Amino acid sequence: MDVKIEQSWKDALKDEFEKNYFKKLTDFVRGEYLSGKTIYPEPKNIFNAFDLCPLSNVKVVIIGQDPYHEPGQAHGLCFSVQSGVDLPPSLINIYKEIESDIGHKSITNGDLTDWAKQGVLLLNSTLTVQAHMAASHSGKGWETFTDSVIQIVAKNRKNVVYMLWGSFAQKKAEFVDNSENLILKSAHPSPLSAYRGFFGNHHFSRANEYLIKTGQTPINW
Repeated sequence: MDVKIEQSWKDALKDEFEKNYFKKLTDFVRGEYLSGKTIYPEPKNIFNAFDLCPLSNVKVVIIGQDPYHEPGQAHGLCFSVQSGVDLPPSLINIYKEIESDIGHKSITNGDLTDWAKQGVLLLNSTLTVQAHMAASHSGKGWETFTDSVIQIVAKNRKNVVYMLWGSFAQKKAEFVDNSENLILKSAHPSPLSAYRGFFGNHHFSRANEYLIKTGQTPINW
């Protein structure tokens, strides 16, 4: 199956693309876009996280759950929205923690493309969603695919920082060898849980300290 995705990922995932579940998933997603429903993100942005962050560049992995499902938000990067769109509450809290942790303001718009280009894989567990309907494309096969992505990163890349916020993301840690990588866990940045351990987690400074210690360039958060 020919999937339009950055070449290093295409090579690493080629077996996955031929599996029966992925063919069913592709048929489902294509049907959703063709049905007249509003589906996010735009088709060209479904694999944006991969296109902006080739496998050989991955230094940090941040895992989200579902794309944003309101107009103009989702563009294929978890927690990120397109420039000019109001910041979602979770992203506001991420920026607050960065300022508290590192001592400087992060970018002021919600577009995290620059993080991705620096080696941050901003991976949602599910890569598409119907407008106004959270989790509407969960259970269709995306989770199997993104589990495989984590396993491929774990197999091919060492000294990667995994930022796992909330119990959903933390389940992905089972695929990662914590003796060869840094696994950081905390509460989710959502307003419902940020005060239960996301604020004050110092993940951004800890990630950079680890990257420097392992001979890598830190991220400009």
